Amino acid sequence: MIRRLFLLALFAPLAAGAQTQQEYALRRTELAARLPDGVFVALGGHEPAQDYLSFYQAPSFYYLTGFKEPDAALIMIKSEGAVRSATMFVLPKQPTREVWTGTRIGVDGIGTLTGIRGRNSADLYPVLDSLAGTGAAFTVVGDVGMHGTDDDSTVSVPRSPDEQIFDRLRRKHPSLKVKPLNDVVEQLRGKKSAIEITLIRNAVDITVRALRETIPSIKAGYNEFEVQALIEYTFRRNGADRPSFSSIVGSGPNSTTLHYNANDRFIGAMDLVVMDVGASFKGYAADVTRTVPASGVFTNEQRAIYQLVRDAQKAAERQATLGNDARLMSDSASAVLAAGLTKLGLIESPNAVYDCVPPPQVRACSQLSLYYMHALGHGIGLEVHDPDQFYYSGKIQPGSAFTIEPGVYVRERVLNEIPDSPRNRALAAKLHDAVATYKNIGVRIEDDYIATTQGVEWISQAPRELAEIEALMKQGSAGVAGRDELRVEKYRMIP
Repeated sequence: MIRRLFLLALFAPLAAGAQTQQEYALRRTELAARLPDGVFVALGGHEPAQDYLSFYQAPSFYYLTGFKEPDAALIMIKSEGAVRSATMFVLPKQPTREVWTGTRIGVDGIGTLTGIRGRNSADLYPVLDSLAGTGAAFTVVGDVGMHGTDDDSTVSVPRSPDEQIFDRLRRKHPSLKVKPLNDVVEQLRGKKSAIEITLIRNAVDITVRALRETIPSIKAGYNEFEVQALIEYTFRRNGADRPSFSSIVGSGPNSTTLHYNANDRFIGAMDLVVMDVGASFKGYAADVTRTVPASGVFTNEQRAIYQLVRDAQKAAERQATLGNDARLMSDSASAVLAAGLTKLGLIESPNAVYDCVPPPQVRACSQLSLYYMHALGHGIGLEVHDPDQFYYSGKIQPGSAFTIEPGVYVRERVLNEIPDSPRNRALAAKLHDAVATYKNIGVRIEDDYIATTQGVEWISQAPRELAEIEALMKQGSAGVAGRDELRVEKYRMIP
C-alpha cells in the first residue's frame, strides 16, 4: 500500500496529463471553428472481415473522439457559425457478437463517455440520406478523396468503403457537394498538446529501453528475427501496445534496403545490423534507428560511413531550433553527406549528377541520391509518419514532434541498376572500386525530438556514438531483463 501511494504521488503529473474527454472536446471545438456551415462527418475505421484480425482506429477519428471501436461515425451540424448538434453512431451492444470481439460501449455508453448523443451505427446512412436531402454541403474526414476524383463516382479504381457511402448518396442526390477535410484535421494533429507529448515520450522511453537491452546480445549466428523478437518482447513487457510499425532488422546486404522487414537472415560476423523500430504507447508512436556491428567493433569502412551519417545528423540537429526553417535541417544534412561521399570516392563531387531517366528523355539527378534517397525525417504521433506543424508553416515551433534520420546505403549492384547512357557508363567505371570497398554497408541513425517553449529536446537517448555502441556491445548480454515494475506501474496509471 505504501509503495502504491508513493507511485501515485511520484507520477501524479503524468497521470494528470493523460488524454481526457475534455481534450477531445477541445479538439472538436477547434475543428468546428474551421468548418463551413453544413454537415461534418468523421468516419472511423472498419472492422476487418475476419474478426480475429487486429483492428486499429483511423488516426484522425481517434484524434477527434478517443473512441477505439470499429464502424463508428461522428456527425456535427453547423449553421450560422455555431455547431447546433453532434451525434456519435456506434455499434450497439450485442452479447452474441461480444463473446467473439469483446465488450462494446454501446449507444448508451457512448453518451456517458463523451457527452455526445449516441445512435446505432445502422442509422448512419438513413441520417446522411435525410441530411443530403436538405441540400446542405458535406465536409468529410475519412478514407475519401484518395481513390480517384472524389466528385466522379464512375472511376474504375476500387472505391473505399467510406467513398462508397457518398457514391450511394450522390446517386440519389446528384447535386450533393462533398469535400474531404482530412488535411484540416491533419494540420491540427501537427501541433501536439502537452498530453500528447507525454504519450510520445513514453513510447520513445520504451523503445530506447528495448534497444539498450537488445544491442549487447547481437552477435554473428543470430537470426534477424531473434533480434526482432527481443525488441518487441521488451516493448510489450514494459507497457507498449504493440510495435508502431513493422520492425526492421536488416543485416549485411539487407541493411541497404530502407523498409526491409522480412527479418529472416542469419547475421554474418562482419555485418552491420540496422534496427529501425518503435513502440506504440496508448496509440502514440516512437521511431528510433540504431546501426551496430555484429562483431562488436566497426571495421574501418563501416566506421567511415557511420561517422559520416552521424556528422550529417549533428548538422541537422544544429538547425533544429525554435523558429528556424525546418528545411535547413535537411539542407545541412545533405551538404555533409555529399561532401563526405565525395571524399570516400562514392560520388564525383557534392553537386555531381547522373542520368536517372534514360535516353531519349534524359533527366539528371543528384549522385547523392544513389546512396541517400529518402527524406531527412518526419513527424511522429498517432501515426509513425504523422503530420507535423512545420509541414504547413515551414517553421519549428512548440508542439512539434519529429525525427531526424540521415542514412547512407551502398547497395552492391547500385552501378548496375542505373540507366544505360554514355555518362552513366563513364560514372560506373569511375566509381566501381569505391562501391566495391563499401558494398553492403547500410547505416541509418534516427532519433526523436520534441519542441516545447524551452527549445528542441532529443528524447531518444540510446547510445549512438561509435565508442558508445562498441562499449555497449562489449558488455555482452546477461539474458532477458526483467520488467521494470516502477516504470510499468507509471504507465498503467495513465488512462
